[in-house]
Amino acid sequence: MQKHNTTVHLLILDPSQNDAESVVSLLRNAGRATRAHRITSEEDLEEALKTSTWDLFLARDMDEQEFGPDDALATIKRMDKDIPFILLTEQADRKRTVDIMKAGAQDALPFEYSDLLVLVAKRELAALHERRRRRVLESHLREAEQRCQLLLESSKDAIAYINDGMHIYANQSYMELLGYDDIDELICIPVLDTLTPDSQEKYKDFMKTFAQKREDGMTLNCTARRSDDQELDVTMSVSAATFDGEACTQIVLQPAHSDAELEEKLQEISNQDLLTGLYNRQYLMAALGRAVAEAGKNNQTGAIAYLALDNFLSMKNRIGIAGADLLLGDLATLLREHAGSGVTLARLSDDAFCMMCLPCDEKSMEQQCEGIRKAVEDHLFDINGHTVPLTVSIGIAAITENSPKAEDLLGRAHIASSEVKKLEGHSDGNGVLVYNPADYEKLDSKNSAEAIQRALDENRFRLLFQPVINLRGEDEEHYEAFVRMLDKDNNEISPYDFLPPVGPTETTIKIDRWVILQTIKQLSNHRSRGHDTRMFLNVTAETLQDKTFTPWLSVALKAARLPGDSLIFQIREGDAANHMKQAKDFTRAVHQLRCKVSISQFGCAINPFNTLKHIDADYVKIDGSFTEEIQKNNEAKDQVKEMVKTLQNAGKLTIIPLVENASVLATLWQAGVNYIQGYYLQAPVPEMNYDFSEN
Repeated sequence: MQKHNTTVHLLILDPSQNDAESVVSLLRNAGRATRAHRITSEEDLEEALKTSTWDLFLARDMDEQEFGPDDALATIKRMDKDIPFILLTEQADRKRTVDIMKAGAQDALPFEYSDLLVLVAKRELAALHERRRRRVLESHLREAEQRCQLLLESSKDAIAYINDGMHIYANQSYMELLGYDDIDELICIPVLDTLTPDSQEKYKDFMKTFAQKREDGMTLNCTARRSDDQELDVTMSVSAATFDGEACTQIVLQPAHSDAELEEKLQEISNQDLLTGLYNRQYLMAALGRAVAEAGKNNQTGAIAYLALDNFLSMKNRIGIAGADLLLGDLATLLREHAGSGVTLARLSDDAFCMMCLPCDEKSMEQQCEGIRKAVEDHLFDINGHTVPLTVSIGIAAITENSPKAEDLLGRAHIASSEVKKLEGHSDGNGVLVYNPADYEKLDSKNSAEAIQRALDENRFRLLFQPVINLRGEDEEHYEAFVRMLDKDNNEISPYDFLPPVGPTETTIKIDRWVILQTIKQLSNHRSRGHDTRMFLNVTAETLQDKTFTPWLSVALKAARLPGDSLIFQIREGDAANHMKQAKDFTRAVHQLRCKVSISQFGCAINPFNTLKHIDADYVKIDGSFTEEIQKNNEAKDQVKEMVKTLQNAGKLTIIPLVENASVLATLWQAGVNYIQGYYLQAPVPEMNYDFSEN
């Protein structure tokens, strides 16, 4: 059902302003936040439908209406809008109800049946919510099916689907293995004709056995006959499958021995972006790493360009996924024509391409990129009969003997491309900018790993501590540590906001370790004064994957003579889900040091409790969005109560953050929450000075 805190956008057709307001009050009193607009004419309705999204239409059926319910319903149908339409009549009228529902209305009922109107409105809102949800899921399904098809095409395994002994589909690897260029040619050929005579009888017996047993993964060693009559020993494995919604059989062929030419072809496919035929991100990062090493070794100079498509997301929404794919294919062809020899072209993501050249200089790359920028701007991209304009913002970074590692270098080019829109006259992008390291030496420059390193070297990092209070009245002292970096004006900012979008992992790990080491020192001094304090420390996904972390932590704890159970390492739910194995190993390793583990931002995943099946967390911090929602509606309160109950039954201690006022405390107490945290108690401050005895 639609969430209670979701505002209902309501259209009302009623000659009486007072009656219209009474209907709005009725829905609001029923617990539905409602924003209404009263329709006064056909033009008014058309404008409303064009400019906004509406959830419900209530039309009053009265005599002498210049623009009546039937006209309004016809307009909604003509404009093809999915809006539940409910007719409010003067009295019960079966014929009128049947007629209006045949015309497309959802229901009709007397205006005075206010209790029934609330129920009907709730029913139609819930149905609308499900329809919208279904449309989103269908869109995701179509996109997933397209991605699966692309994955199938890119697989290095030779895969085909057969039905009644005939090929109905084969991927590129399968066709190359059997020497066919055209899928239409292969589809006309039975599987038997791709095998030698000796193997044909074996294949028939094998498929009969498979039909009886239906055991996926059954294998047959046989000899394939290619289109050029060459013979190839292969292992065939079969599985039940569906293709285009029909049951069929999937077969996978693997050469019985290594084929150098085939391996080379498969390697080539694995390095390609399926849609454009350019190199993919994986290949580019490896090539860029080699280029950086070569530049350092031979004192060479090169350049890398990051080409970001301007306003691609809105364009994709306008022309659709298929149209966007066509556009990207045309753009790739255009880039090939203008890139020239010696240039590596790659597609990084949906809206980004990359060019790399070594040896060359950034000035030459800048001139070349300016030519590409103009060519893209002047090109007429014809998508399904419509001309689509496109521009690119290009950032360039030099490859020199002094370059950072590949991820950071690509980050420099990305930064330059994003800075194009800040140039005068380029608010929509469509420009070229060369990254100048000198411009990013100032601390207030965004996404600068160099600035972060300089701040670390110059001790311009600060720790802040916020108390985490036991709501059950137990005498405990907990804090959470936060890190801030000082800019040139001594303003506090988060260093994590400065990291380039593609890295760098080493800088992130350095920040994590700085925070942990400094916290251990301060916590050790604080505990030496008689405080039994425990500290929550946030760790990033990069630290989860750092295998050297726990040995380093063990040494740090021993040096500070700090017990392990005084530290609670906090992992974001999203990081844990994306790096489940590493998070599980990390948890096991820190538990061996007697440290505790907390999962933060809990409850945002589709199935949040799945994370706890794999990660043995001691604490769970529920996402802060629930704190705001439980103050607005009972559904969120019940959800939090159920979540807390489930967590505590699993032996987890629960924390609610972002407690900003006292009004929410009673709800949290009733829900059984263990700990609370927020500005109502205390903002993060440089000292551990909260008086826990007051609680």
